[in-house]
Amino acid sequence: MKRGQLESHLLVLVTFALVAFGLVMVYSATSAAAAVDNGDPAYYVKRQGMFALLGIVAMIVAARFDHTRLRRAAPTLVALSVLLLLAVLVAGQRVNGARRWFAVGPLSIQPSELMKVSLAVWLAAHLARRPAPRTLRELRKPIGLLAAVCCGLLLAEPDLGTAIAIGLLLGGVLLVAGAPVGLMARAGTIAIGVGLLAIYIEPYRRARIFSFLNPWHDSQGAGFQSIQAMIGLGSGGPFGRGLGQSVEKIFYLPEAHTDMIFAIIGEELGLVGSFAVIAAYMVFAYAGLRIALGCRDLFGKRLAAGLTVLVCGQAALNLAAVVGIAPLTGIPLPLVSYGGSSIVVVLGSVGILLNIARSEGAEERAQVSDRRRGDRRPRPALAGGGGGAERAGRPRDVRRVAGSHRSAARP
Repeated sequence: MKRGQLESHLLVLVTFALVAFGLVMVYSATSAAAAVDNGDPAYYVKRQGMFALLGIVAMIVAARFDHTRLRRAAPTLVALSVLLLLAVLVAGQRVNGARRWFAVGPLSIQPSELMKVSLAVWLAAHLARRPAPRTLRELRKPIGLLAAVCCGLLLAEPDLGTAIAIGLLLGGVLLVAGAPVGLMARAGTIAIGVGLLAIYIEPYRRARIFSFLNPWHDSQGAGFQSIQAMIGLGSGGPFGRGLGQSVEKIFYLPEAHTDMIFAIIGEELGLVGSFAVIAAYMVFAYAGLRIALGCRDLFGKRLAAGLTVLVCGQAALNLAAVVGIAPLTGIPLPLVSYGGSSIVVVLGSVGILLNIARSEGAEERAQVSDRRRGDRRPRPALAGGGGGAERAGRPRDVRRVAGSHRSAARP
């Protein structure tokens, strides 16, 4: 199997498996509530299926689109994303006290999802033409400044989870680009300090941190969601209650179909099903990072690494929050949780990864073909070789000249 083919096959397989599994779990987590609220148990899964189809179309288009063209479009994509983040603060739809979505008819579009991919493209393009920063002064402009603007707009929505995801993206791309570990540690310390300050000045974020440290202190308030998630995971046992048999999803666990869907997976499919989901993201990470390592184009290498870290980093944050080892941040589980903008953007990112792998495979095949053509080219005649016409001409003169040199060389 040629370079990139195994990784591409694994990536497609695990992506489609997660999408299909997500549709099943979205239906399981929402059928009861949808039947009561909308009169149709399949209301949410139909919408998610529609977005999944749009995402698959985006993946196919991105897989056939030359990813190197994104390098020239990087500044435009970032500028457009920043404008959309500004616009959503003014004209966005307010849901649960946050302005993160544009309402377009029956659809909701979340600009922060586009921002993550646009920033990954811009970072890859910037670090492909310039060396990685070595000091905080070099990191400050333009990378640090752009990241600060994006995270500031996200915190204003408020959306701390996406800001953390951008931090992971920056760290992953800089590490692949060759930034020193010491610089990464210092920058990470500064980012954590700013994050703690953002948490302290916002009351609901402080409540989430305190509920993370001791959810039982306010079991009916800030700690309710974390406690119900732990109950769901613990009641699943090794093999779960059975698909569709969750109790927590019936008005006990808030947002069971979005950022807390892993708790329903643990309850219905148990420890075995939970580990299968974690293993799927590990396979995704392996395939994506192998594509990045095998790419000889600097832009493609950094972009593949950034997109892989973005998807798997969000999965890790979601899983950590559900199992209670990290605070709740509202980050969905990629490809599994309910959410139209998320699944379309993630599937489009998978398409970019497939194009990077495909480009490397095509380049390798072209080099092999060139070498084979070179082997078929006529080789220059050697002394004493060639056909009869050559023996009657130039090669005979060559042998005569060679013989005279040997005679002259004798003492």
